[in-house]
Amino acid sequence: MTTDSIPWAKAEFWGREREYVNDAISSTWISGGPYVTRLEEHFSRYLGGIGCLAVSNGTTALHLACLGMDIRPGDEIIVPGFGFMAAANVAMHMGARPVFADVDPLTWCMRADDVEAKVTKRTKAIVPVHTYGNVCDLDSIGAVAIANRVLVIEDTAEAIGSRYKGKIAGSMGTLNTFSLHATKTITTGEGGLVSTPDEALAERMKLFRSHGVAGRRYWHDVRGHNFRLTNMQAAMGCAQFEHIERIIESRKLMYQRYVAALENLQGITLQHFAPEVEPTVWAIALRLDASAFPQGRDRVMLELSAMGIETRPGFYSASQMRHLYDAPDLPVSEGIAASAISLPSFPSITHEQIEIVAGALRGLKR
Repeated sequence: MTTDSIPWAKAEFWGREREYVNDAISSTWISGGPYVTRLEEHFSRYLGGIGCLAVSNGTTALHLACLGMDIRPGDEIIVPGFGFMAAANVAMHMGARPVFADVDPLTWCMRADDVEAKVTKRTKAIVPVHTYGNVCDLDSIGAVAIANRVLVIEDTAEAIGSRYKGKIAGSMGTLNTFSLHATKTITTGEGGLVSTPDEALAERMKLFRSHGVAGRRYWHDVRGHNFRLTNMQAAMGCAQFEHIERIIESRKLMYQRYVAALENLQGITLQHFAPEVEPTVWAIALRLDASAFPQGRDRVMLELSAMGIETRPGFYSASQMRHLYDAPDLPVSEGIAASAISLPSFPSITHEQIEIVAGALRGLKR
């Protein structure tokens, strides 16, 4: 069987991206500028009026959030053992200790019980990561945070457009971070945002975002960074945001078509979404049962690649990377990491392409 190449992801443009980027260039506002402010205002309105700061990427959004809440050496930040490790890496760069909690075997997201068991007197924050567009059980995690007087940083890098009990993901934490990477739901190529309802915290982060300089030029009030987003990148984001509902609906249709195409395929288990979660799926992910795919996940990926279908593995568990992380055994995270595969996931993927991917998987089943 051969197919035309089906990439795992690709950049999608929806309307006025080129016009707005050219306008930013023509305006000579190359670094900061009006499109940055406009993008921040777009997201603020979308999140229900919460203040937003545009930054250079999703990881600097997490870094800025940690600087804003004054994370210090010796502090502990609870993060999931399965998922992208940006929050853990930021914590370590700041001299803090990431503490890894195992995840739910069905949703692959952080659970309150696992989090509560990890809380100590040094815990400063909990970072629920909304993996692949799912949303963590924020009510239960929030209750643990309140009981222990720690803050919640929602990592919404993969879940722009998702909802939890009707509330928009990235609007419920003390701080909320977003990624605008090329593969994400809204993109500026590279880019990110951090939001908070706390005005004092927002002002502190604004200071750290731009070298720690406030009103007095070249006078540093804090040891800041340059986490700014360029006006040209923000221009692309503004054009994308004008079509956010269309983008969300396209991703929902993508997910529905995959579910229909894979529903009769034994030996796979799709990531589960709880009834209170309305996901905007960033990446279609599933687990392969070893009895149905004894060649193993990695071999399946190679076989799909030979057919012109690009896939990605699941994230690795922190406990598999002990050369970097002081992590305990995380059996659920390790099991997901060993068997999860992410299929081509982009809004313009066609029904025919999804059927090709599903058919290829069906043909590789032993």
